[in-house]
Amino acid sequence: MTNQPKIIKGGIHKDHRGTVRFVNDFKFTDVVRFYTIRHPDTETIRAWQGHRFEKKWFYPLSGSFVIAWVKIDDFSEPSQNLVPEYHIISSSKSEIIYIPEGYANGLKALEPDSEIMVFSNLEIEKSANDDYRYDPSRWFDWLNLKPLNK
Repeated sequence: MTNQPKIIKGGIHKDHRGTVRFVNDFKFTDVVRFYTIRHPDTETIRAWQGHRFEKKWFYPLSGSFVIAWVKIDDFSEPSQNLVPEYHIISSSKSEIIYIPEGYANGLKALEPDSEIMVFSNLEIEKSANDDYRYDPSRWFDWLNLKPLNK
C-alpha cells in the first residue's frame, strides 16, 4: 500500500433486483478491525486524529462526508502552517479514501444521519497508544470546506 492518501474508486450496479455497491480494488490485506461512525447532524466535527502507525480506510454507508487529512511534520507540536487536502465522499458513489500512517484526519457529515465505515490496520490497544489529538479549528475551515493555509 502506498504511503500517500488515495481514493480507491468502485462502482454501483442497479437492476430490477436492487443495487450493488462495490470497490473491487480494495484489498483487506492490512485490515484488522472496523467500526462505524454515525453523525446525526451536520455540525459535529471529528478532527483531528493523528497516527504515526495506524492506517485508515473510510467508506460511506449513507449520506455524505467531507474528509480532510494533513501530513504531520512533528506529532508533539505540528506546524500551524500545514496544508490539508480533502475530499467529499458519498454513499451515492462507491469509493474508499485511504489515509496512511503519518497523517492526521478529520471528518464532518454533510447530510444528517450520515454513516461511515472505518477500517484500521491496528488493534484497538495499539491504536489507543498511537492517538494524537489536535484542535478541530486547526488547518481546515469545516464550515466553508477549505484549507486555512492555502
